[in-house]
Amino acid sequence: MRIYETMFIIKPDVPEEERNNLVENVKKFMEERVKAQVETVDRWGLKKLAYKIGKYFEGDYTVMYFRSNGQGLEQFENYFKVHPEFMRWQTFRREDLEKKERRAARAKKEPEGTQEVQQEVTTEEKGE
Repeated sequence: MRIYETMFIIKPDVPEEERNNLVENVKKFMEERVKAQVETVDRWGLKKLAYKIGKYFEGDYTVMYFRSNGQGLEQFENYFKVHPEFMRWQTFRREDLEKKERRAARAKKEPEGTQEVQQEVTTEEKGE
């Protein structure tokens, strides 16, 4: 499964309770329709925008990390287009986190003696 990050901005004139419901609906949509495993939902709250979007100078930011096989992401992007409460959204594949996870899994599988030899080689390469 691949790791993705989505950031979306909700219009600030939407009431707080409705903004919370929108975030929960996005999470529910991911789990039910896209069959993704939502790992974290990080609400940043109202923040100043880098530039004016329409009549707005600030927006409610949310960042979501999830795992998916990549199928259904187009349907997920269309979800934002249908709901006018969302000002902006962007989804990225986080290959850096995938690589980090694979390295950690490989290091776990290697015998302990091999890790010590690798550490010695890296310190010798640095010239320490």
